[in-house]
Amino acid sequence: MSRYRYPARDIQFCLEHIAGISRLEPHFPNYGADILEPILSEAAKFSEQCVAPTNRLGDQQPPKMVDRCVQETPDFKHVYELLQEAAWTTLAASEEFGGQGLPRALEVAFNEGIQSANLSFSLCPLLTQGAVDAIETHASQELKEAYLPNMVSGKWTGTMNLTEPSAGTDLAAIKTKAVPDGDHYRIFGQKIFITWGDHLMSENIIHLVLARLPDAPEGVRGISLFLVPKYLLDENGHAGRRNDVYPLSLEHKMGIHGSPTCVMQYGETEGAIGYLVGEEHKGLAAMFTMMNNARQSVGLQGLAVAEAAYQMALDYSLERKQGSVKGSPEKVAIAEHGDVRRMIWLMSSSLAAMRSLMYVASVESDLSKTDTKHLARTELYTPIVKGWLTEMAQEITSLAVQVHGGMGYIEETGVAQLLRDARILPIYEGTNGIQALDLVGRKLAADKGAAMSSLIEEMQTDVSAFTQHVNKVVVLKSYISLLQDAKQWLLDGEVESSEAAYDFMMLSGYVIGGWLLLKGAQSDAADDVWRSKVKFYFDHILVRADSLAASVKSFSSAGVIPSVELLKR
Repeated sequence: MSRYRYPARDIQFCLEHIAGISRLEPHFPNYGADILEPILSEAAKFSEQCVAPTNRLGDQQPPKMVDRCVQETPDFKHVYELLQEAAWTTLAASEEFGGQGLPRALEVAFNEGIQSANLSFSLCPLLTQGAVDAIETHASQELKEAYLPNMVSGKWTGTMNLTEPSAGTDLAAIKTKAVPDGDHYRIFGQKIFITWGDHLMSENIIHLVLARLPDAPEGVRGISLFLVPKYLLDENGHAGRRNDVYPLSLEHKMGIHGSPTCVMQYGETEGAIGYLVGEEHKGLAAMFTMMNNARQSVGLQGLAVAEAAYQMALDYSLERKQGSVKGSPEKVAIAEHGDVRRMIWLMSSSLAAMRSLMYVASVESDLSKTDTKHLARTELYTPIVKGWLTEMAQEITSLAVQVHGGMGYIEETGVAQLLRDARILPIYEGTNGIQALDLVGRKLAADKGAAMSSLIEEMQTDVSAFTQHVNKVVVLKSYISLLQDAKQWLLDGEVESSEAAYDFMMLSGYVIGGWLLLKGAQSDAADDVWRSKVKFYFDHILVRADSLAASVKSFSSAGVIPSVELLKR
């Protein structure tokens, strides 16, 4: 099993020369270019030395139920304490509540490292970051002051509770009840698939729970959001007596074994005490603050797991000797064989495009906090980041197993774990089909294509100004035109949007990836490795956009997918 290496150089290149992180300096007084490299250097040490050694442990010794609590994997609590002591949880949080007030892009850079090193562990602080955002944006000042300082410091963690046995993607079917009781509410119901729903790593766990009030209207318009602590606060604001919320069981999953996925029961007896976040019946809008944060974060998980798989495949291909090549009678490393080289470069080139998009989107997200013109771009990027990056992660982790050959299918090698861990990414926080529908139905249709048109215009302007790799400029212009055409087919109703949405999302990802790779190649900092990645991407990966565009167009009224009833025998 190879040792994980945090790709600090690649991350810094993407932030500085593609995403333009320097644009954030006027908006974040605590950020300056001089702190970027030191932060990445420390992130490397933490992810490589503290987190990575626990990854296999989490897979082999998953959490377990003990006395109505979840006991996390051995060593996870120690790593969490190190995370808290190093103040990594405070990086991008508001100074008002104990944070450092730095750009979220730096938090993303840190998260990439711990997600590559141990995806299961990383989900706990990640969900807390999302919960902090939702509480800070929508809760009362009283709730913020009572809960945020300890959540920002990492002393307390947070969760997101949406799904129920009868309500998955269809949140309108939620049945969990919230009964008013003085200055609080009593919550009754069951939630499933709750990531890090219980553990012993922090002093308290703050659950954000969707539920209905007794007079709530039907559908999603009748959902409210509640803050439900595992331990109620005493008169001094400390974690006191246990609230009426308990884990019932843990799911047995295909991957991310080290992350406890809980069935949670709210209100076995008197009801779990909770506090309204935001306005009554407007909980879904409040929860979307956390969900949108989570969707970009899941895209990052796709990048991170794929990076770890690529590193393992690269190391193995350079070490494993088998067969010979023309001109060499001796056995050679399998990296010398053409098909293995193809797979390694496909992984490496894809990762460069994925990382470029991830950090461009993260900087846009930071800019959107102080400049509303960047909000539409951030919202447009979100489903593409979540959908395209996690789909690419499936291909890359599978290729990593393939490079290992039969050894990749053996669990002891470690690469099979990454394939299993990655499989959840296109599913949770809204399946990639949902992301595609969001892109086409909400982000494209709602503004009549204005945000996508703005992005396409920026790509066209950039490409026209590129002076390096002029042969690639001509190619990229043609693919941007394909994206423009596909956008127009959807807006004009020439194709069935619900069926064409997925292909349009993937088409968008590939074309944006090509634009950003070529943008990076214009920089003097681009080296031969980057230029080789650009060439491989354009020659062997971007060409997929041709078939995707053709597929989008084929979903015309005459080419709608037949009913599955035809498949009955």
